[in-house]
Amino acid sequence: MSRLVMKFGGTSVADLDRIRSAAAHVKREVDAGHEVAVVVSAMAGKTNELVGWVRETSRLYDAREYDAVVGSGENVTAGLMALTLQEMGVPARSWQGWQVPVHTSSAHGAARIERIDTERLEAKFAEGMHAVIAGFQGISSEGRITTLGRGGSDTTAVAFAAALGAERCDIYTDVDGVYTTDPRITRKARKLGRISYEEMLELASLGAKVLQTRSVELAMRYKVRVQVRSSFGEEPGTLVCDEEEIVENRVVSGIAHTRDEAQITVAGVADRPGMAAALFGPLAASNINVDMIVQNVSAGGHTDMTFTVPHVDLARATDVLEKARSNGDVAFDALHVNEDVAKVSIVGIGMRSHAGVAHQMFQALAAENINIKAIATSEIKVSVLVDRKYLELAVQALHDAFGLEKAS
Repeated sequence: MSRLVMKFGGTSVADLDRIRSAAAHVKREVDAGHEVAVVVSAMAGKTNELVGWVRETSRLYDAREYDAVVGSGENVTAGLMALTLQEMGVPARSWQGWQVPVHTSSAHGAARIERIDTERLEAKFAEGMHAVIAGFQGISSEGRITTLGRGGSDTTAVAFAAALGAERCDIYTDVDGVYTTDPRITRKARKLGRISYEEMLELASLGAKVLQTRSVELAMRYKVRVQVRSSFGEEPGTLVCDEEEIVENRVVSGIAHTRDEAQITVAGVADRPGMAAALFGPLAASNINVDMIVQNVSAGGHTDMTFTVPHVDLARATDVLEKARSNGDVAFDALHVNEDVAKVSIVGIGMRSHAGVAHQMFQALAAENINIKAIATSEIKVSVLVDRKYLELAVQALHDAFGLEKAS
């Protein structure tokens, strides 16, 4: 009997009717002969409500108690799902993270899974019992409830699929798969049948919201096949799998975008060894992620350093740099900020073996008079920074330029 892990996000279990609908998907797989472990998120909006209660109760809250409160949303869903399955004639019981147990680090609010002990689950599977597991949570070595950070239920599901040797991990959500780009931007966007781990990881990190980045990393490391499916239909979704399972690799598989970028230019930095390290060191120490670095050297022995940071970190980044200047750690003339930018990226494992992809991208943008402010590349992606007002036009132009509306 093969095993499946089925994960249902907050919108898929938003109320009792949707829980019944999700349970029907589980029953279908049980009736097909699978042993099933179901991983559930909190009902839509519940985690935000719990976070709000914590912050209203205590401004400088204890992170351990934060996790105890915020992790409780998944417990409610797990119990309701188990009851619903029992009503449908499916033997099931709920499991909280500490009951399995899911062992994690002690970084409350952002814990990482260290190992999952599956002996108790295995014993219940042997009795014909199916599992409903509260996602997003675990237990630290100190015996305290921990949470994995936002999107942690995806990570929980993939981790259980690896630990249980599951045939596949099905992520049920409010979209029916991974598309070549955001269908809200272009109606030409096409659902992909398969996509490689590496491509999905790049798309997730570059703004695609379908899967959480850590879950894709985990799937790639343990070769867990992940299928993204809709909770509101029965059609197949998109399979995230090893590159070897994809018969023919497209040069570009998808286009990602994010509006959550801000550009910082540090003007008048001395052009000498060690200045880049002095500039970016304080940002790294503050856990601020820097991307798309451009250096412009002037004839007068000074340079301007331009880079991007997540918009949410902009105020903190400028504060860190100003403090570094006042402390004498780095010298520069001025900081210039541009919040009106967006990042657009093309992704595809076929780029490894095809020359001229970046040129084709730049040509397509130039044809629409879209100016590129910064560029970042990896082996399978090219990202550009553009004015935010051109974001949708850039996505549409690139989707057309690489013929992504056509089936492979």
